[in-house]
Amino acid sequence: MGNHRQKVILRSVQHALTRPGKARISFIQRVLAFFRIFYLTLIRYEGELFRSLRTEVWRLDEEEYIACFRGSRKDPALVSMGDLGFSGSTFFRTSNNAFLIKSVPRHFEHSFFREDLLEPYYDFMRNHPESLLVWITDYIYAPYSSIGSILRTSPAHHIVMENMLYGKDNEPEFSEKWEKYDLKPINYFYPERDLVPDPLVSEETMDRLADEFDDKIRLTRKNHDAVMRGLEADTAFLASANIVDYSLFLVRFPAGAKPGTMGRKTQWRVGVTSADGKWKYRAVLLDFFWAKHKLHAQAMTGAVQAFNLIGRQGPMSITTTAEEYREKFLAMVGGLLEVYVPRSNDMD
Repeated sequence: MGNHRQKVILRSVQHALTRPGKARISFIQRVLAFFRIFYLTLIRYEGELFRSLRTEVWRLDEEEYIACFRGSRKDPALVSMGDLGFSGSTFFRTSNNAFLIKSVPRHFEHSFFREDLLEPYYDFMRNHPESLLVWITDYIYAPYSSIGSILRTSPAHHIVMENMLYGKDNEPEFSEKWEKYDLKPINYFYPERDLVPDPLVSEETMDRLADEFDDKIRLTRKNHDAVMRGLEADTAFLASANIVDYSLFLVRFPAGAKPGTMGRKTQWRVGVTSADGKWKYRAVLLDFFWAKHKLHAQAMTGAVQAFNLIGRQGPMSITTTAEEYREKFLAMVGGLLEVYVPRSNDMD
């Protein structure tokens, strides 16, 4: 049953992203759609807005982009990643590893993105093309309710975003040496994961609360100052939208690797070479859908404050303010970076 469910969801997503023109759904189709358990008719949300971001800001070739989601019976375009996020999200990737598809099952998150964040995100990314905010290239959703979406047997909302691991498999001699880290301020307790975990989240996922990077990212002064300026602008934007709980997704791989990229060649997407010549780094900001002013977040704040009187878990991501979280986040990143002056034997 699980394998069948994954295949049907994949087909729903693929049809939404490769369908020419706009989907036309008749009244009869709407009625029939209600009784579906797994397959949902998904359509693009604000298709022209996302197309503008893809082609004008991020310089993605539209035909190449759509081709990433096409496949055949022998070579499917989308692959289940077999993992669930803390919120119960399902994850897929394109077979060429260029893009990820993540379901967004919680209403307070996907409604915030659509109604509050999307237009400011669009404006910000147009004005800051070098931003480290992850490229969200599409949003697809089911425009009508169904038994599957009500029972959550099939996700009704998905975002498509760039994958920082693109190009990893093209160089077998380096692929096993790639490392990835999902980093947040480690002194925060995450009540939205520990107190009320989604029933679909596996114990393995719950055990993986946060990564730690036990090293330094050694950069030249120029690269250090540039990335901190960029992150200050990115996090100021997130704070202006009252967002907390976002993370830095960091990838590093041997400096000799030359993985391909798609779209605009921004420094932290191509790969910044460390000042000691040993590594290349990629980085983006992820998971910026938790807004403090949304009803669920407000309810959680009261719940975890009460819990903390007993549990004494310490500072919490949901009870902090957006500005305080930003301050802690920038301090975390600053602690990871090191201005490094190469020595003559570093490149040996």
